[in-house]
Amino acid sequence: MIRSLLIGLVAGLRSMTPLAAASMVVAAHPERDTGAPRLFGKPLARAGALAMAAGELLGDKWQKAPDRTTPPGLVARLITGGIAGAALAPRRDRVPAAVVGAAGAMLAGYVGLALRKRAMARYGQTRSGVVEDGITLLATTLLMGERR
Repeated sequence: MIRSLLIGLVAGLRSMTPLAAASMVVAAHPERDTGAPRLFGKPLARAGALAMAAGELLGDKWQKAPDRTTPPGLVARLITGGIAGAALAPRRDRVPAAVVGAAGAMLAGYVGLALRKRAMARYGQTRSGVVEDGITLLATTLLMGERR
C-alpha cells in the first residue's frame, strides 16, 4: 500500500503523469496482477494518456494555468491517483489501494500548491515548474518500476 500512497502523492503534483505511467506498465506487462483497468493496455488508451501527460507538463508553465485545487483539478487528481494506486497493487487489493492513492493525491494537491507558490515567488513559474516536473517524473519512474 505504501507504493499506492506514494504514486497518489505524485498525482497530486501532476495528475496525468501517473496515469500515463500506469498505462505503459499495463501494456508492457499484461501478465502482471494489477488493479489497473485492462483498457490501459490498449494502444489508443496509452497514446491518449501520454498526450494528456505531455500537455499537462507543458501547460503547467502557462501563466493562466488554473490552480490544481480547483474542482476540475481535484477531481482529476482523485481519479488518476486512485487508478495509479490500484495499478501498483494486486487486483485483490485494488479498492483499498485506489482509496489510498486518491487520498495521497488530495493531500499532495494542497501541499504541493502551497510549496509551488512559495517557489514561484522566489524562482518564477517556469523554473519552479520544471523542478516539480523532474520530481514527478523521477518519482513516477521509480514507483512504476519492477516489483521487488
